[in-house]
Amino acid sequence: MIKQISVFLENKKGRLSEVTKTIADNKIDIKALTLADTKDFGVLRLIVTEPDRCVKILKENNFVAQETEVIAIEVEDAPGGLSKVLELLNINNVNIEYIYATIEKIKNKAIVIFRIEEMSKAKEILNKNGINIYEMSDIIKNM
Repeated sequence: MIKQISVFLENKKGRLSEVTKTIADNKIDIKALTLADTKDFGVLRLIVTEPDRCVKILKENNFVAQETEVIAIEVEDAPGGLSKVLELLNINNVNIEYIYATIEKIKNKAIVIFRIEEMSKAKEILNKNGINIYEMSDIIKNM
């Protein structure tokens, strides 16, 4: 499993810059991120090199942050690559809460981050179908 950090931010000018500067000032590398927003607030989701330390630092700097487990999987970087994985999970009744992709590739494969309700079931299905699941150490060293 991969530890993801979710940071809840007021939707106001400079707030995203403040959180990324706090992370950078503490020499923590951001490997993947996504931001979902509404009129009043946003949720910044991050994969970083030191998630436990990052959460501690963010909280010390008055950010609301928490860890969540996600999985990072290898997806063929070609038309239909993601669709095949999504179809596999769908036919096995695995609900996906959200996904986002990284910019980096490993072995010419796209890396997609999934938050799934039933993580163990999803991992079992993906493994049985030859889909590579990354560990935190893979993300840190390869991205």
